Amino acid sequence: MLPIVSMFSRITNRRMSSQSTLKADNVGKVLDRALDAGGGILKLTPTWVPRSFLHPGKRIRLHPDDYYALGTQRGGIDERWFSSTTEAANEGRQWHEGLSFCLFEGQQFLLRDAVAEAGNQLIGSAMFGRYNRWPVYSKFFDNMGPIPHHMHQSNEDAALVGQEGKPEAYYFPPQYNNCDNHFPYTFMGLEPGTSQADVRRCLENWNKEDNQILTLSKAYKLKKGTGWLIPPGVLHAPGSLCTYEPQWGSDVFSMFQNIVEGRFVPWSLLVKDMPQAKHQDLDFIVGQLDWERNVDPNFKAHNYLEPIVADRGAGWVDRWVVYGRVHGQQLFSAKELTLEPGASCTLRDPGASGWLTVQGAGQVGKHRTQTPVLIRFGQTTDDEFFISHAAAQAGVTVTNTGTEPLVGLRYFGPDVFAQLPNVGDR
Repeated sequence: MLPIVSMFSRITNRRMSSQSTLKADNVGKVLDRALDAGGGILKLTPTWVPRSFLHPGKRIRLHPDDYYALGTQRGGIDERWFSSTTEAANEGRQWHEGLSFCLFEGQQFLLRDAVAEAGNQLIGSAMFGRYNRWPVYSKFFDNMGPIPHHMHQSNEDAALVGQEGKPEAYYFPPQYNNCDNHFPYTFMGLEPGTSQADVRRCLENWNKEDNQILTLSKAYKLKKGTGWLIPPGVLHAPGSLCTYEPQWGSDVFSMFQNIVEGRFVPWSLLVKDMPQAKHQDLDFIVGQLDWERNVDPNFKAHNYLEPIVADRGAGWVDRWVVYGRVHGQQLFSAKELTLEPGASCTLRDPGASGWLTVQGAGQVGKHRTQTPVLIRFGQTTDDEFFISHAAAQAGVTVTNTGTEPLVGLRYFGPDVFAQLPNVGDR
């Protein structure tokens, strides 16, 4: 019998052995052929990410035998990342954890390397010139219960440890929420009138008992087919709906809750993205919160998202599901396209996007697409693509060839649209 470590190594390398993986300096020629054959659209393979401190919700179509494919010591797989060039900040991570792979003719290469090779074509000269990378990503975030009340640092605070800040947004796709799991509510922000001293006392009690930080917050019932926009520095404890999350390309966070469903959260997850010298400085830690936005008495009005129709035609409709600005900046957005059986439309977006099919079957440009029912770890699928800047501007025809609606989510990077709805426009 194989030793346990060796057995897990064999499982985690399944993706690597089934296709040859190209090094960064060998990507160019294969990338050119892949873009030509795919009409400017790249096929991607599933990217799975575990979290050691969470309990998988088991709705992201991963096979039941594979939720602990990376080993129980790594935790269960509760996330699938889409069109990602961002590494997951996990201890004991695989070298490619969080990074998306492109697949063409049995060869695979990192989307990150493809962007480095042909950034002007893939994400547009403006975005590539400013960021030198695809600066956003999205994921499915799927847990059985709630996660700790936490925040993501601002750019200013993340820069103290050489990182970038992370605003994010939520959308709850009905197709991946056949059940609510244990707690379909999310605590967000802090009750108006809460003081920094109140939060500081919660941190002082970290190793004594439940620090009771949720008593300072308010929970909102989550509604399928809607979403939220969460700026950096805002506390939130996501509930148990499977969540589609467009966000900035960073994995910084700070956990402010010490016990969740009986599980203890170590202090290290509170301070992991703070300077070492500040790890016991409670005033510094609390000072990273965006206080005005946390205690906003109109929090829902300023952060809640309902779908807004962007365009429609015979048998199809395209809706904004993530929109609005963060501190006045257009950082990311997302749309949901729905086509009835037999319908077809041509999308002409002003910029690149990461596409995921969440229901039905059809064609996305030259690529066949099919929503998977069950995915083995390391298996390829036909549901995920990266639509290049060049292809998006030329137009991508999407056709429903199935007997049920074809539904696809696609998310975009910063400053793609000349006009974007604001939170509350609906």
